[in-house]
Amino acid sequence: MLPADSHVHSQWSWDAAVGDMEGSCARAVELGLPAIAFTEHLDHTVWTVEFDGLDPGAHLAKMADPNGLLTPPAFDVPGYLAAVARCRERFPSLVVLSGLEVGEPHRHAEAVAQVLAAGPFDRVLGSVHCLPTGDGFAEPPGLYPRQQAADVMRQYLAEIAALAGQSQVFSVLAHIDYAVRYWPAQAGPFDPCAFEDEFRHALRALADSGRALEVNTKVPLHPEVVGWWRQEGGRAVTFGSDAHHPAGLGRGFGAAVAMVEAYGFRPGRHPHDLWTRPR
Repeated sequence: MLPADSHVHSQWSWDAAVGDMEGSCARAVELGLPAIAFTEHLDHTVWTVEFDGLDPGAHLAKMADPNGLLTPPAFDVPGYLAAVARCRERFPSLVVLSGLEVGEPHRHAEAVAQVLAAGPFDRVLGSVHCLPTGDGFAEPPGLYPRQQAADVMRQYLAEIAALAGQSQVFSVLAHIDYAVRYWPAQAGPFDPCAFEDEFRHALRALADSGRALEVNTKVPLHPEVVGWWRQEGGRAVTFGSDAHHPAGLGRGFGAAVAMVEAYGFRPGRHPHDLWTRPR
């Protein structure tokens, strides 16, 4: 049996232009997924969009102001929770979890706390998308053309360690390899072993906090990272497709499950439980 998809976005995420909560539930049932968590984006960092190579009609381009600054819109908690309730009623065989993917919560503690207090959220992911640069923030695609690729990667992993140490609002770290998605081709193939110390530092901070590591399958997570997670004391993982439309649901789960099982992680009693390893 496939595991729960614990990282899914629908139309309630500001960047999911073709998201569809009910369509994703129908796709989950079709695939045989036992559970789905709609971890919608909750972001407060205002950041500069990299327009080079970006289609002017793209969703992000249309959301940014003329200076390229993108201010994420407020999250509609009541509307979102009502949509989750409708899906639970319509798809009784599927476990439908509410959730959030909170961007840089260590930098926006008060604003994040207000949203979390507004309703029940079953699964809260913590993530880093934006890094400080000058007097603002940018995502990796906007940093790689201006800095050494290795420096961006090290800065990203240092921010992950800071997130783990400074915020208590999330239970699962999302996509520790987010910056790898945009690794520039001119830098050569990405080698996680070149950043082993930085990965281990971030993973150790996360393990010490007692939280779980997500195996995000939008790009395959390098197996070495899961091995280091175990060696640094990590005890739990989840699986997430990071799908922003129904067709992306459960992407790459077969290979991810085999890889995680090879490191001794096993499913829990319930389909939405974290996968853990024996002590």
